[in-house]
Amino acid sequence: MANTSKTRVLTANRLGDGRVVYLGDNGWTSDLDLARLVLTEADAETAEAAGLIGVAEREIVEPYLIDVEAESDGVQPLRLRERIRAEGPTTGNSRVAPQPEAA
Repeated sequence: MANTSKTRVLTANRLGDGRVVYLGDNGWTSDLDLARLVLTEADAETAEAAGLIGVAEREIVEPYLIDVEAESDGVQPLRLRERIRAEGPTTGNSRVAPQPEAA
């Protein structure tokens, strides 16, 4: 069984565009702050079942639980890998439109 001593969320990648998504109360969201917090073993089983449904319905791939810290300013992943996934690539990425250079 999975470790439930920490707060966790279920993450995956959206099949249509590869974006990182999290299981929220109303389906999959790309906003980590809207992710459903997994606090108990029962929550973990429910979240993992929702992940399997998402895979079967070809919405997402590779769902898994990650450790997070829920703070007053939002939810933060504990592992560096998950912080990078949540915030986007560490170099230029498609989330921010390139700014034109000054002439």
